[in-house]
Amino acid sequence: MRSNRCNLPESLPAEFAEPLARASARLGSFAQPIVWYQTVASTNDVAASLADRGAPEGCVVAANAQSAGRGRQGRSWASPPAAGLYLSTVLRPPREAVSALTLAVGVAVADGIQAATGLDVALKWPNDVYAGERKLAGILAEASDSLEYVIVGIGINVMPAVYPPDVAARATSLEEELGRVIDRGLLLAECLAALAAHYGELKAGRTGSVIEAWRRRAARTLGRRVRWEVGGAAAEGVAENVDASGALLVRTRAGIVTVAAGEVVWL
Repeated sequence: MRSNRCNLPESLPAEFAEPLARASARLGSFAQPIVWYQTVASTNDVAASLADRGAPEGCVVAANAQSAGRGRQGRSWASPPAAGLYLSTVLRPPREAVSALTLAVGVAVADGIQAATGLDVALKWPNDVYAGERKLAGILAEASDSLEYVIVGIGINVMPAVYPPDVAARATSLEEELGRVIDRGLLLAECLAALAAHYGELKAGRTGSVIEAWRRRAARTLGRRVRWEVGGAAAEGVAENVDASGALLVRTRAGIVTVAAGEVVWL
């Protein structure tokens, strides 16, 4: 069992509690009380610890800041205090839904951002949310060894903040893009409502609807050249589509190649 080395959770601030209460009828399993921290090492780690102890699907852990937030491929995720939305949720999907889960969450985050702020954002395979050419949000899915549960972490940059130099050059925030203050509580409520809807589609076997929604959100990024590694060697091609399982389809000189995992660099 994982240890939970963090402070005790606190009461959810009214900033979040009131919008969540108004949206409760649309939140499905995510309508349960949120586990809230002012500061935590990683919301994914706390959520995994809770899942190991039997936390139900839809349990959400959120924090005002993370001291050790992380993204894909072992990268850190900068989580300055009050500058973003940092949360993780416990999901217990049927095994046939796992492959498309990250895409469903990406669509949910994009839809939630647009519903809360009006900003039309794009998706890049497999889990990044972009405003123009700069990254606005990221998603990290971590499954237990037995696939008994999947922890999905979401990080959304809300306010301009001081990021490490390598992050600052490619990151943006909602307030930077829109030039106005963003209601983090409304953003959280709309993202969870969208997640309830799209995850519900996966569980009902309507994966095709999720994939089509992802393709629409990715229309501005598909058609670009990408680079990835195969057996330690670099390969390049044009990202054309995703298949029914959510894998990226890339056109190369040798034909269509399926990229199901790993790091893809968009050129």
